[in-house]
Amino acid sequence: MRIEWSIEKKRGNLRPILRYHVTMERHEEHLALPMVRIVSTIPEPPSSWQAFCYPNQFERAGIEPPGCHLLETPNHKRKKGGAELRLPWREDNAYPEVAESFAALRAAFEAELAAAHQSAPMCERGELVLRPAIREAIAPAVVAERLLRLAG
Repeated sequence: MRIEWSIEKKRGNLRPILRYHVTMERHEEHLALPMVRIVSTIPEPPSSWQAFCYPNQFERAGIEPPGCHLLETPNHKRKKGGAELRLPWREDNAYPEVAESFAALRAAFEAELAAAHQSAPMCERGELVLRPAIREAIAPAVVAERLLRLAG
């Protein structure tokens, strides 16, 4: 699995946007891995639908975020995934929780990958034939039927 992310913020009162992409590798796809989703430590700003945050409003007024963003990997059918998430406005533009949260997502994915890999492959075949005792018991009737068919 490969996780790539970027944070971009334009000058001014605009909130930064975190874009991330997750791509599964072929061997991970073949293990039929489910989607892995975690609650990150990346705060979701109040009114996160809004692209800007004016001074003395929302996070700039000290209002606590309502929660944290979810991060997820795709399942084996989608193979690729990602999202765009709005981050809270910060004067220092520092977002150390982003790298920490993606490390946590990777750890959760690796645990799922290890569990799936533990399910070993198998191929079982079988065959049964009649026991000799039953063959001996029905052989006279089978031979008699064949002879009557030939004579008829």
